[in-house]
Amino acid sequence: MVVSSAEQRRPVVVLYERIVDAIHAGTYPPGSTLPSEPKLAAELGVSRPALREALLLLQEDGLLSVRRGVGRTVADRPPRRGFEHIQPLEELIGAGAPVRVRALLRAVEEPTDFTAQHLLAAARARLLFWESLLAADGAAAALSQEWAAAEDVLDAAHPAFARALEAVADGPDAGRTSMLAVLAGASRGVPLSAHSSVTATLVGQRRGEQLGRPADTPAVLITQVVRAGDTPVLAAKHMLPTGAAALPVLQSN
Repeated sequence: MVVSSAEQRRPVVVLYERIVDAIHAGTYPPGSTLPSEPKLAAELGVSRPALREALLLLQEDGLLSVRRGVGRTVADRPPRRGFEHIQPLEELIGAGAPVRVRALLRAVEEPTDFTAQHLLAAARARLLFWESLLAADGAAAALSQEWAAAEDVLDAAHPAFARALEAVADGPDAGRTSMLAVLAGASRGVPLSAHSSVTATLVGQRRGEQLGRPADTPAVLITQVVRAGDTPVLAAKHMLPTGAAALPVLQSN
C-alpha cells in the first residue's frame, strides 16, 4: 500500500474519516462491535497508537461507545458529520476570544462548478462573492469564501437577505462581517436550514500565503449550504488550519 505524504502528516484525521465513512457505508453497521484493536489496525494498515487516538475521537463525538467485556460498539444511530448550526463562524471559533473579520475580496462572479452545484446558479448568473480572513488573538484562524445566490433568486426566496447585503456594502461594517452573519441577522421569522460536510485537507500554496502558513499545513475544510425554504441562498467554504482557534462541531441525529 502506498501512503501519500498528506496521509503521513495527518494520520489521525484521515483515520477518523475512513472509519466514519465505513460506518455510514455499512462496513461497521449501527450496533455492531468493531474488531479488536490489533485486527482493526491490520485491516486499515495503520499503527495502533494512531488508531487508538482516532477511536478516542470517535467516542467523544458519539459514534462509538465502550462496553465492558464487549469492546467498542458503533452507536445505534450514528450522528451525521456536519456543521449544521446556522451561526456565524466568527461567533463559533476562538472559545469566546474576540474574532476579527477582514475582507480580502468583495466581488461579483459568474458561476463556478462549486456554485452551480450548490446554489443551482444559472450559467450567466451574477453572484456576490466575499473572501474573508478571520483572526483570533492576532493570528489567522480561518479563511472563509462565501457566495450569495443571484439577486433575482434572493428577491424571490429571501428579500430581507438581499436588502441586508446591500445595506452592509454601503455601511460602516463593510468588510468587517461575514455573509453568514448578515444572513443570520436578516432571517428573523424566515425558516432556514443548513447542510455541510467536513473534510481533511492541506492549505495549499495560495491559501497558505493568505493564512501565513506553509502550503503543507493540515487543515479542516467545511463546505456549507444554507437554504431559505427549499432554495439555496448561500454557499461557503471555510478553511481552518491546524493550530488555529478551536471550532466546536455539533453532531446531529
